[in-house]
Amino acid sequence: MSDDDLTHTDESGATEMVDVGEKPDSERRTVASGSIHLRPSTVTAVSENDLAKGDVLAVARVGAIQAVKHTWETIPMCHQIPVTNVETEFTLAEERIDLAVAVETTGKTGCEMEALEGVTTGLNVVWDMVKSAEKDGDGQYPETRISGVEVESKEKR
Repeated sequence: MSDDDLTHTDESGATEMVDVGEKPDSERRTVASGSIHLRPSTVTAVSENDLAKGDVLAVARVGAIQAVKHTWETIPMCHQIPVTNVETEFTLAEERIDLAVAVETTGKTGCEMEALEGVTTGLNVVWDMVKSAEKDGDGQYPETRISGVEVESKEKR
């Protein structure tokens, strides 16, 4: 790849944001997903809303939505986009909680980073809310992990 092919640097190698000003607006939708692996007893406590910090999924949903709206502030070359819709879906399994985040926009650039930020932050919020249930006797998290974060689909119309 030559320096002419790089989209986030100029001729001198300085970092720059991609200019999307001339691109036409289009409707875009991205769905991203991921999982947090937990002890079965923790998943049960989440489903029964039986944790000291409160309603885990309600707080994680708000965290995911907030992350979507603020993605441009945390990813250096990401454009601020008009988010028109955010959908979150949690699915509880025996030893994990899955989260899918769909983001929609009408604009000049896609919303993949927003969907990924929503997933990772939503799952981090779950972790924060269940820490006391997941810690072992040494204060570690031997069974807790986030995995499988990916863009499932993206559409442009």
